[in-house]
Amino acid sequence: MTDLAGQYFDAAVSLLQRARDEEGGNLERAAEALAEVVADGRRVFAFGAGHSSLPAQDVVYRAGGLVPMNLLAVPGVTGVDVMPAPLSSALERVSGLATATLDASPAVSGDLLFVISLSGRNMMPVELAAHARERGLTVIGLTSLAYPEAVSSRHPSGTYLKDHCDIVLDTKIAVGDGELAVEGAPTTFGPVSTLVASALIQAVVAVAVGKLTDRGVTPPLFRSGNVDGGTEWNARILAEQADRVFYTF
Repeated sequence: MTDLAGQYFDAAVSLLQRARDEEGGNLERAAEALAEVVADGRRVFAFGAGHSSLPAQDVVYRAGGLVPMNLLAVPGVTGVDVMPAPLSSALERVSGLATATLDASPAVSGDLLFVISLSGRNMMPVELAAHARERGLTVIGLTSLAYPEAVSSRHPSGTYLKDHCDIVLDTKIAVGDGELAVEGAPTTFGPVSTLVASALIQAVVAVAVGKLTDRGVTPPLFRSGNVDGGTEWNARILAEQADRVFYTF
């Protein structure tokens, strides 16, 4: 293993350790909110723009994941498959797109929404979180609290994602999202924001599953489709949870 690879792993492990040690209370609150929504038969949504969409996608329709977890996909923003790719960044700064998407979605008061944004400064996550709370959804934000201390908001109010959430999980990521630097490289590199955000949201799901079992509630979980019986299990549970699942026909 080269020294840079070792440095990258060390940086990732260090940030994961910080998230575990410092965000325990907020993680517990988020898991309690998630367990409550699932136990009450409500729906759960996750949103992220650009690369922040990856942790959101990571908890939707996957082995070991909660069935009623839905991706709130804003056209042209979720992922980097849009052409040209910079359009996705531009759309994240357009006012009204997030609120229109939420209003057109099946989300209703009492549901829960995860909003993932590394900087939390752009129009879309700020408007989405604020509008979701106005509509009665519980909003859990995953963002780096280092950014509001260092960069300006792109929302006219001057606020950030953190200001419009019921619960905030701090990813601890430094401004610039690069953990490595070498002479001759024009900027830092080696981002770990996806790793930390994914770990945090998966940890919330894990704790929520435990809370559901403690209540005597059977968590609606997917099995791997690559084990015997998994496909049949998933088809059955999707049918059982059909009123809370919006990514099937």
